Amino acid sequence: MSRRVCVVVTSRPSYSRIRSALQSIQAHGDLDLYLVVAASALLDRFGSVVRYVEEDGFEIASQVYSVLEGGNPLTMTKTAGIGLVEMATVLDQLRPDVTVVIADRFEIISTAVASSYMNIPLAHVQGGEVTGSIDEKVRHSVTKLANLHLVSTQKAAERVVRMGEDAATVHVTGCPSIDIAREMLESPELDVGLFEEYGGVGPRFDLSDGYLVVLQHPVTTEFDQSRVHVLETLEAVHKVGLPTLWFWPNVDAGTDATSDGIRSFRELRQPDNLHFFKNLRPDDFLRVALGSRAIVGNSSVAIRECSYLGVPAVNIGSRQDGRERGANVVDVGYDRDEIVEATLRQMARGRYPRDELYGDGRAGARIADVLASAHLTVEKKLAY
Repeated sequence: MSRRVCVVVTSRPSYSRIRSALQSIQAHGDLDLYLVVAASALLDRFGSVVRYVEEDGFEIASQVYSVLEGGNPLTMTKTAGIGLVEMATVLDQLRPDVTVVIADRFEIISTAVASSYMNIPLAHVQGGEVTGSIDEKVRHSVTKLANLHLVSTQKAAERVVRMGEDAATVHVTGCPSIDIAREMLESPELDVGLFEEYGGVGPRFDLSDGYLVVLQHPVTTEFDQSRVHVLETLEAVHKVGLPTLWFWPNVDAGTDATSDGIRSFRELRQPDNLHFFKNLRPDDFLRVALGSRAIVGNSSVAIRECSYLGVPAVNIGSRQDGRERGANVVDVGYDRDEIVEATLRQMARGRYPRDELYGDGRAGARIADVLASAHLTVEKKLAY
C-alpha cells in the first residue's frame, strides 16, 4: 500500500523550496501526494502560487485561508492560531501517513503542532539551520516536533543531532530549491517577455546592459523599523542607477510598513529605474536572478540558489544572521551608502564559482526515497 504524503505549502518561497520533491513524490510508485496550499501562498497580494502549482500538474487537495490582515505581531500570532484550527480539520479529512512541512515560516508551526497532536508523523525539510528573527525559534521548535529530518547541509544535520534528535532520523538531502537552479541552467534564457508576461508596476526598460534584483522582507523582531529599512535600500538602488527588478515583501510583521515605504517612494520620487513585481514562476525567477549583475536585500535565495548560480549578493541587515553562506555574499547594515558601495563592488567583481553548499540539485528524489523507505512512527528516540 502506498504511503499518503501530505505536503503543506504556506508561502511563495515554500513552493520553490519543495517543487522538485513534489514532482518526485508524485512520480514515486510507493507514495501518494496530497498537496495543501495555505496561508499567504493563496493570496494574490503576496504572489499567489496556485496558478503555478496547477500549471506544473499538481492537484491541490485542500486550500486553507488563514492570514489576518495587519502585518504585525498580533496578526501573525492569530494567523498561526487560525492555521492550527484549520489544519487540524484538513489532516483529519486527509488522514495522511506523514505530513511534510518546509523551512521556518511562522505559518508552518500550525501544521507541525496539529500533526503532532493528531499522532501523524511529521517530516521537516530544511531544519537545523540558523538565521535571525522569529524564524529561528519556529525552525527549531518544528525540529523538536518532527519525526523525520530532511536537511540541506551536513552542518544542519549535526545541529539537529546536537538538539537531541536521533541521528537515524536525520538525512542530508540537499535543498530542493537547488534542483530548480540545476534544471534551469539547461535552458537559462528567459523565453517570455518579462514585462508582458508578469506585468508589475513601474517603467519598463531595456535589461540588455545589466540590471539588479531586489528582495527585501521585514524582520519580525525589528518590524517597527521596516519602513526605515526599506527606504534605505530604495535610496541605495536608485542611486546606483541600474535598472532594478524589485519583488514584493512577504507577509511577516512589518509587511505593511515595508509596502507603504515602497509605494510612497514610488509615488513621491517616481524612480525611472525601478520596476516592481509580485511573483514569477520559480524557474523564471532564477533565470532573472542569473542574468542580473547582483541580487540585493535579505532573502535566503541570495544565499541558497545564488551561491549555486554564482550570482553576486548583497545581504542587508540581520534576517540571515548565522546562515551558512558561500563566497558570493557580502553583508552590510541598513545604510544607503554602505549598500551602494557593496553593490558597486559586487557588480565589478562579477560571477562567483558555483558553490554546492546547499546541494547538487538532486534533493527532490532523495526526499521522496526517504519518505518511502523511512520507518515512520510518532514515537521519538531522543539522544540526550
